[in-house]
Amino acid sequence: MDHTTQPDTGHHVLVTYASKYGSTEAIAEAIGKSLREEGLTVDVARCKGVKDLAPYTAVVMGSAVYVGRWRREAADLLRRGEAQLANVPVWLFSSGPTGEGEAEELLKGWHFPSALQSVADRIGPHDIAVFHGALDRSKLNPFDAFIVRNVKASLGDFRDLDAVAAWARSIGAELQHERMLAGV
Repeated sequence: MDHTTQPDTGHHVLVTYASKYGSTEAIAEAIGKSLREEGLTVDVARCKGVKDLAPYTAVVMGSAVYVGRWRREAADLLRRGEAQLANVPVWLFSSGPTGEGEAEELLKGWHFPSALQSVADRIGPHDIAVFHGALDRSKLNPFDAFIVRNVKASLGDFRDLDAVAAWARSIGAELQHERMLAGV
């Protein structure tokens, strides 16, 4: 886990992610950086390394998307942590579509894995975002290369880290506002 000491804002935010080739990891790191710039205490960690959600007062969770599904470790953490996540502010994100245009348009309206939608509904996330991803043919295993060819996915880096940072800043502002309303 990347532990960064910040002034005590009353919030300890976990940004957790599942990434196969590193694109989603970079998005999670960018989210963590932006939240720290908002004055929040933030840990950035892979989903499979998260054993306990109790220390966190807010969670941002995301996963790379393959064939409409989150990576197993993210799906498992979402399900396993459902009770705790339902009691703290949560934001969810997916990364994956490549190519030019709006991410959800490229995904033909897909917004979140249908197999996890009922869990997300019970948690009640503040927002669910979809970000463009990156595909580097040289990093793909043979099976993934086959899938990419068959679905005619665009190769290249289509991530918009400015959009990611703006989304993270909105999370930071919401958490700071919530704290102000609580009079802390």
